[in-house]
Amino acid sequence: MDRSTSPESGAAAGAEATMTDDPSAVDLDRPATTGAGTPTGGGRSGDRAARQAALWATLVAVPVTVAVALFAFARLSPDAPETPDAPVAGPSATAARPQSTTPVELAAPQLGERQATVCRALLSQLPPTVRDLAQRPVTAGAEQNAAYGDPALTLACGVAPVEVPPTDDVWVINGVCWHAAQRPEATVLTTVDREVPVQVTVPRAYEQPLQWVAPISETTVASVPSAKTATPRGCRG
Repeated sequence: MDRSTSPESGAAAGAEATMTDDPSAVDLDRPATTGAGTPTGGGRSGDRAARQAALWATLVAVPVTVAVALFAFARLSPDAPETPDAPVAGPSATAARPQSTTPVELAAPQLGERQATVCRALLSQLPPTVRDLAQRPVTAGAEQNAAYGDPALTLACGVAPVEVPPTDDVWVINGVCWHAAQRPEATVLTTVDREVPVQVTVPRAYEQPLQWVAPISETTVASVPSAKTATPRGCRG
């Protein structure tokens, strides 16, 4: 049988052949491919896996980098200088001093009635501390003697009056006139304008002895009357 075809059927067959043979033709029934036949959907899964891998690498790398940086900083930082031992402070008006609490040995001479009354008034009003020196007990005459600190700064009420040479200085401290006599181990300060003389012995360990009688002067003014006899010229100003 003669299988002749019409022009229309030939054209259709040619078009079908052309579409089948054209490598660039896209088959809508198959997923598109990228590269060497890899489906596009598979490419998205690969990208996700790559991002997750990069994230884990970053999480691991950051702590390691921080640790390395801290180690390098510690190695390169200069060592802190050692703090030198603080010097031992000598006796002063503000430094706390260790002191003994044993009674201080002092003499207690017999006093007249008037002297004893005045001295008891003075001793009852003395401050518990003289600057940074705490009061200590005494072996005798607690109604006329007092002691502070270690070495002991001592006070004796009702001592014999002192003669002040014209060439000697006297010092008015908080309203009380004191004569200073220098001894090898202490400065002895005695009032020269009070009815009953008061004597304070300041050990050499305590600098500027006149400052140590300042609080005692305040109590002396309040409890020991002024002398009715003449006083040295320096006490009158």
